[in-house]
Amino acid sequence: MIAVTFALPAESSGFLRLLQSKSKRRNNGITTIAGKIDNHVIEIFHTGVGGKACRQRMARFLQDRQLDCLISAGFAGALNDQLRVGDLLLAKNFSTADLNGTLDSLANLPIHIANLLTVPSMIDSSEERNRIAQTTGAVAVDMETEFIARSCAEHGVPLLSLRVISDTPARPLPMPPSVLFDLEKQRTKFGRLAFYVAKNPPAIWRLISFARRIGRARERLSNAILALVRELRP
Repeated sequence: MIAVTFALPAESSGFLRLLQSKSKRRNNGITTIAGKIDNHVIEIFHTGVGGKACRQRMARFLQDRQLDCLISAGFAGALNDQLRVGDLLLAKNFSTADLNGTLDSLANLPIHIANLLTVPSMIDSSEERNRIAQTTGAVAVDMETEFIARSCAEHGVPLLSLRVISDTPARPLPMPPSVLFDLEKQRTKFGRLAFYVAKNPPAIWRLISFARRIGRARERLSNAILALVRELRP
């Protein structure tokens, strides 16, 4: 079985549409979605955003599971403008699965092989992105992969880390991170979002443009995961 993790359903929706014979499963207090691609059995699991939620959910998810591979997927923020929204990043510092054939399957897509950094919160300013890039050597950040990698290592599960770029220094998040997502509640507070838009009307157009870019990025990520799954041995 192959597992594919995403932080939130907003990241996984494109790939879910590609699955056949979908069904929900409940085990160890968590819900997953299982389906098939060709001869592969796929299980999709949402880790939540950030280290606290991810650690707790991954521990329950990997308990008593036998996996051939886990693909950690989702969005990531670029630390430089050499990466563009919609580019793919295969994180070489977290990936432990055999990469033979992997790059061939993604050869027609804009993919970068470089280091990913897991951070405790979304990065907003260009100055902060530059500082992190210079001090760590990473090209992008997310909020979960380090914890997923630790869990996979503890359970002996091969890992592939594949992310799609959702924002860059030149194309940043459309609103402050605290408005876009409440980390403690693990959701967007729409009252807070509406209040911000009421005080900053141009933000609605930035949000609409961002949603369109994210939609195209999600589709590219979904197609890349599909190609990876087909390369892996059933």
